[in-house]
Amino acid sequence: MQLLTYVRNKIMPRPQKKRRICGLPQFNEFSTEYSDEKDAVYLSLDEYETIRLIDWVGMKQEDCAEQMQIARTSVTAIYDSARHKIADALIHGRKLYITGGSCEICSPVHGKRCCCKADGQALIQDNPMKEKGENIMRLAVTYENGEVFQHFGRTPSFKIYEIKGGKILNTQIIENNGTGHGALAGILAAAQVDALICGGMGMGAQYALSDAGITVFAGISGKADDAVYAFLDGSLAYVQQANCNHHEEGEGCGCGGHEEGSCGCGEHEEGGCGCGEHGNGGCGCGS
Repeated sequence: MQLLTYVRNKIMPRPQKKRRICGLPQFNEFSTEYSDEKDAVYLSLDEYETIRLIDWVGMKQEDCAEQMQIARTSVTAIYDSARHKIADALIHGRKLYITGGSCEICSPVHGKRCCCKADGQALIQDNPMKEKGENIMRLAVTYENGEVFQHFGRTPSFKIYEIKGGKILNTQIIENNGTGHGALAGILAAAQVDALICGGMGMGAQYALSDAGITVFAGISGKADDAVYAFLDGSLAYVQQANCNHHEEGEGCGCGGHEEGSCGCGEHEEGGCGCGEHGNGGCGCGS
């Protein structure tokens, strides 16, 4: 009884209030020629937002606090932390990722995503699809000519499948009018997508999709519709990590789980890769 009374009376830490941000950054990964992954600097989304609003938009800290719906003192602390991290990355040549943080994106208003009214640069994005119905899952596939496009960052379009009770209700293709991993993740978030099927993607894209709350099923090739049917019946063979290294000279494809001399992007033939259109001795994973 005494222990129970102690626990009830113990002062528990107050849960951190989510900071409002206007959207995911268009570009969320920066590196130098010699940067090392293990020394990377991680700038949270709320830290990025203070830099954007104060240094780019030109807001005062008081206005930034109102926009992000947090205290003025919190803005000061977040802003100082952000500037220190950016200085560290610039001075020491460290890779910089923008990801994570306790944040929420501005709620949709009249079919558009609310954003900072002080910034007149296309910050209100049209929602490409109608509101999602109850118990509906939206599954996106990187898409071109009926196939799963093999590089997330360069996909020309997404095919969106609305699923309920294990059945496809309808599909819609949305064009990719954005650039950068954050912009593509933003397109999917605006379309209220729950999961993504794709070939390969870089670490920055994985962070952006994670921040958007989208589950990734990577390392997939072949027909988009076949991949979705396999997903529905539980037979989709995917990889957890699908890092795409953009095919530097002398390197293979980092788009999936790789075996020596081959690519883990999908169905494999002996000594080769079944991931798509092949160049001479290489892998056609999209880059």
